[in-house]
Amino acid sequence: MTKSYGEGEARSQVLRGVSFDVDPGEFVALVGQSGSGKSTLLNIIGGLDHPDDGEVEVLGVDTIKASDSRKARLRNESIGFVFQAFNLLDHLTCLDNVTIPASFAHGVKNVEQRGKDALARVGLERFGGRYPGELSGGQKQRVAIARALFGAPSLLLCDEPTGNLDSETGKEVIDFFRELNEKDDVTLVIVTHERRVSSIAKRVIAMRDGMLVETSDEALAATGAGPS
Repeated sequence: MTKSYGEGEARSQVLRGVSFDVDPGEFVALVGQSGSGKSTLLNIIGGLDHPDDGEVEVLGVDTIKASDSRKARLRNESIGFVFQAFNLLDHLTCLDNVTIPASFAHGVKNVEQRGKDALARVGLERFGGRYPGELSGGQKQRVAIARALFGAPSLLLCDEPTGNLDSETGKEVIDFFRELNEKDDVTLVIVTHERRVSSIAKRVIAMRDGMLVETSDEALAATGAGPS
């Protein structure tokens, strides 16, 4: 697929014929320098953006041809998103932040209990009544992960999920992702500059200037994600 932004002389091509598959249960690290197209690619996989040309099939759904309502249902029921910025609402409790996806879906049952269960999965079962302003950065990211897990997704898309965390907290989050993949068989695609993430991923896809490059040690080193 290809993707460009802007018009005329300001037009910039972000993706230049990217093509790859991710199998169910894989843990894929998407690495590359800033501006290489990683986040754009992740947003297209998640149905938050669309390519100029090409085909995209996610969990059996052709997201190019699918209606907006079908794509929204796919995101609500099968895909979880985790971002570097947490994206928590400060005026809502942790539990209410976690259960936000229920607001965009119909007929969701046991919302409060499912939210509590999601918080328990990330070790924050006692934090449901707290507000984001009362939490550390690592705790905020865990709440964001709990929100992503609320709908029991089979695919988790993460954009620099450890970027705002200190080294030790980042390691805890990385270990949690590995556990999700190995024990719960959740498919993970993670955009990262973190070498520890790429070292535990089952596959590393390196990007440069909107294209995939060889995932050799030399290529990874050129993107800044090679072996430490």
